[in-house]
Amino acid sequence: MICFSKIFRINHNRFENIFINSRNGFTLLELTISITMLALIVLVIAGALRLGYRSIESGDKKIESAERMRISFHIIDSQIQSYIPLTYIDNGERKYYFKGNKNSMQFSTNYSVWGGERGYVVTTYDIVASENNKYALLVTENTVGMGLARQTRLLENYNAISFKYYYKDPTEEHGKWIEEWSDDTTVPRKIKIYFSSDTGDTEMIVPLRIRTSLDEEDDIDLNIADNE
Repeated sequence: MICFSKIFRINHNRFENIFINSRNGFTLLELTISITMLALIVLVIAGALRLGYRSIESGDKKIESAERMRISFHIIDSQIQSYIPLTYIDNGERKYYFKGNKNSMQFSTNYSVWGGERGYVVTTYDIVASENNKYALLVTENTVGMGLARQTRLLENYNAISFKYYYKDPTEEHGKWIEEWSDDTTVPRKIKIYFSSDTGDTEMIVPLRIRTSLDEEDDIDLNIADNE
């Protein structure tokens, strides 16, 4: 009995030591798993936060771009609708300030981009190449009789921008869109501006609500010898 008791006590101590060592081993494994899971959770949260920040930033940029486009379209529409038939004298001939091709357009108006300005301005829209094969629309204003010129960028990051002009021959029933307006004695009935971006294509068609020929009356002659 005594021998069996000693053997049992010895074996019991071995089993207890093995059990304690096993518990210590499982605790270390559990700690490793916990740290790994915590690291994964932190990575997931960080990724979600980064994605959320990028989404918010992208949304803000889209809102800003849409608002800029809305304001710019309003400015373009208002300037064209406020067209004034200013003329100048060139070699004894009266001519309109209006000139246009597919990449540029010049006309006279009493609506300034800089709202505080008063008086007539000669506005020029230029389509220029920018970075990454994109295009921008610049506007330059010259205050008539003052020689004051200002320039700003209305729109940018477009795949394509172009101007077209509606011409109708008096002898024809229907008119057509052309890419260049070279007649100094008439102005187009309507102007079309085409915009192509990554999100889609847009067209503006703005009518000139005024007579379109020097043969008609009510043009404004400022007696300026040369075109500014």
